[in-house]
Amino acid sequence: MDCGVPFCHWACPLGNKAPEWNDALYKGDYELAYRLLNSTNPFPEFTGRICPALCEKACVLNRFNHEPTTNREDECAITEMAFQEGFITPRTDIQRNGKKVAVIGAGPAGLAAANDLNLMGYQVTVFEKNEAAGGLLRYGIPNFKLNKAVIDRRIALLEQEGIELKYGEAVEVNDAFAKQFDAVVISTGTPTARDLKAPGRELKGVHFALEMLSQQNRVLAGMEFSKDERVTAKGKDVLVIGGGDTGSDCIGTAHRQGCKSVTQIEIMPKPVESPEDPQNPWPEWPRTLKTTSSHEEGCTRRWNINTLEFLGENGKLTGVKVQEIDWKPNPEGGRPIMVEKSKPEIIKAELVLLAMGFLKPEHPEYPANVFVCGDAANGASLVVRAMASGKQTAAKVAAFLER
Repeated sequence: MDCGVPFCHWACPLGNKAPEWNDALYKGDYELAYRLLNSTNPFPEFTGRICPALCEKACVLNRFNHEPTTNREDECAITEMAFQEGFITPRTDIQRNGKKVAVIGAGPAGLAAANDLNLMGYQVTVFEKNEAAGGLLRYGIPNFKLNKAVIDRRIALLEQEGIELKYGEAVEVNDAFAKQFDAVVISTGTPTARDLKAPGRELKGVHFALEMLSQQNRVLAGMEFSKDERVTAKGKDVLVIGGGDTGSDCIGTAHRQGCKSVTQIEIMPKPVESPEDPQNPWPEWPRTLKTTSSHEEGCTRRWNINTLEFLGENGKLTGVKVQEIDWKPNPEGGRPIMVEKSKPEIIKAELVLLAMGFLKPEHPEYPANVFVCGDAANGASLVVRAMASGKQTAAKVAAFLER
């Protein structure tokens, strides 16, 4: 590849060597392409479907004509061909070192840490509070973006390589638990969603986004819920509060459940509508307007909208009082000042989904052999960053145990 100086591997948290495996792909050598890809990325079938592809925004081609190399799709194609052709098989040559490591949480960070530690020879046990592995890959990302059979295939491979997974086990990491293992890795994600403490929050019909998303994925997996437990958009006007990827997932899920309409509001200003972001020039990640396939399926999108109150009758949500606002520079510096721009209005809604991000967890002081990684350590972020953190933490564990 004639990249000049490539920036893709710099932008990728995993340091994926895209020019190398793209060159092998171009030459038709899928096995070499997968080996190169897998040398830095433990689960390219995940990132090849759901990663926002930081590497593509930093691609040299994106700098000049905004048509970067399609790294994400190439990752997916390489990995699927590798599975299809039998290039991916369980490792049977792992030499055990007699040391035990516990991983708490089977999300992307925990699985990445478990995978690396297992290949180093440690006996790894993964404890997962839910009924299946994957974390937000399974219970947050809709099936129309990531088919869960893709996760199951990788989990089966990890188990064949010697990793033990225990489900339905919520573990408290204390001194007694830590003493049972040579090291413990905590990768429990960010379980607490950011709430909106507006009047009427208790009304029936106001839910966190993950209440809907996780339940829908469980329904598709065969679980049943009572009518009172079910969070569904069928026949309803839906309001999504929050303009990020989780909000987008709510929109797509609402359409598939048969909603009447969907509106998405965001308290921050509308991002720039351009391939380039003057505030974050190439090769940095541009904070530009993102329109997903879920948005294209039908959605009213509004920015600079503040939520004032949830309205209802007989305990059930009927609408939301909102107000258009503006942001003015703070003369003392720091966070801009929010000012009213128009009179309050009411958006009709029978279902509100709060998709405003997650709170960074706070941790107590742990024993010296306990490590924290992924979103549990850094706050909510991307799957690719969680995987990178898991790999980095596995290296720290190994350094600690080999002192």
